[in-house]
Amino acid sequence: MNDLVRQHTALSDSDLEWLHLLVSEWQLLSDLSFADLVLWVPTRDGTRYVSVAQMRPNTGPTSYQDDMVGHLVPRGRRPLLDAALDEGRIVREGDPEWREEVPVRVESIPVRREGRVLGVIARNTNLLTVRTPSRLELTYLQSASDLAQMIAAGAFPFPGQQVDMDASPRVGDGLIRLDADGVVQYASPNGLSAYHRLGLASDLVGHHLGTTTAELAPSRGPVDEALVKVASGYAPREFEVEGAGAGGVIQLRAIPLKPKGVRIGSLVLLRDVTELRRRERELITKDATIREIHHRVKNNLQTVAALLRLQARRMDSVQGREALNEAVRRVGSIAIVHETLSQNLDERVEFDEIADRVIAMVSEISPGKVTCRRIGRFGILDAEVATPLSMVLTEVLQNALEHAFTVADQGTVEVSAVRGGSPSDARLLITVTDDGRGLPEGFDPQQAGNLGLQIVRTLVEGELGGTFGMVPAPERGTQVVLDLPVRGAK
Repeated sequence: MNDLVRQHTALSDSDLEWLHLLVSEWQLLSDLSFADLVLWVPTRDGTRYVSVAQMRPNTGPTSYQDDMVGHLVPRGRRPLLDAALDEGRIVREGDPEWREEVPVRVESIPVRREGRVLGVIARNTNLLTVRTPSRLELTYLQSASDLAQMIAAGAFPFPGQQVDMDASPRVGDGLIRLDADGVVQYASPNGLSAYHRLGLASDLVGHHLGTTTAELAPSRGPVDEALVKVASGYAPREFEVEGAGAGGVIQLRAIPLKPKGVRIGSLVLLRDVTELRRRERELITKDATIREIHHRVKNNLQTVAALLRLQARRMDSVQGREALNEAVRRVGSIAIVHETLSQNLDERVEFDEIADRVIAMVSEISPGKVTCRRIGRFGILDAEVATPLSMVLTEVLQNALEHAFTVADQGTVEVSAVRGGSPSDARLLITVTDDGRGLPEGFDPQQAGNLGLQIVRTLVEGELGGTFGMVPAPERGTQVVLDLPVRGAK
């Protein structure tokens, strides 16, 4: 719509915003009218109309099989459009049109904003299935007529009330028509069923909707007065009500009807969202349970690490003490991941934070004045990637600090992370580079019996599905290269 309006018309950005607001709401008018809607806007030179939007009804058959958006019509070919635009009134005169052997009644509704007519809505009703209307259909049509008059007067849509039609109740979900005092004149079967879900045992017609709703909802003291007013339809609002006893939840949207500038009543759309809210509560409960599990796993791992640390202090063997301290760091890296997961709503983590904590933890074993730093971003990773990757990073850093430097050395260990690839084949390239003594002559990382490197190879190639390499650094020292797939991560 933006492109068509800017290409063919002289409407301002604020006028275009008004049309967007109208189009976000007009599914309501289409469903109440049982009719297709096409929005026509005069071109910049005033000689033609361009159709910039179209809506088909959910409540009846369409009168347009083809998409009308983008069509240009010369002025004069459709007199109803001319009359509505020039006179600023709803035009209903004329005989039905025949389209592919289908009779279609056409009406034109001017779209007014701040006293100016921006365009015209052509309302096209398929008459092929016309029958004696029921009370529900008569209520629909009367409400549609009131809304059309409000559009023609510039009183609808309501400024600042952008509505998400995917989340808001629709006409078929349930409809209640109120008079000017908030008393129910008509309630559709779905609307009545929704109130029965709240705990209503009687009919709604003849009852004050605000008072009835407040009685069904849990007692909230002074809030009841606000609920009475909102449910009576005095202002355009969306809200939810949960029954005090039955446990039902309904979502309501109130639309004041002011076809001639004075409120004559209100339209209330409502939907039973009991099951939806129940499932949401279950998901919240499951999320809380999962986070609590991660928290307890983290606590248990920290307890294991503390026991290993105590055992290491009692060891007389230096080699045994070092082995236990390595185990402490391995357990600690996993605990860091679970601690991060315990604070998230999903099973994904920002791995940069984990990497920084792993680097800080491993740096404690630095034999000399060795600086560890990270460049680049790991980004967000799934938990199934983050847990083994934290262990891999721990082993690689631990190996670099233990074997690349002596106690008297000064040096640097740099961790680099680069994301790349396509969304369907995302990759994470990690390089850990030190400027230490380098690899021993004839050293083969794929055959080395070191436990840490065995862990790295197993996790990278087996669990993460990536590749692992250890080569001399470009200048001096050693470079470890990890290339990992990170499907589903960002």
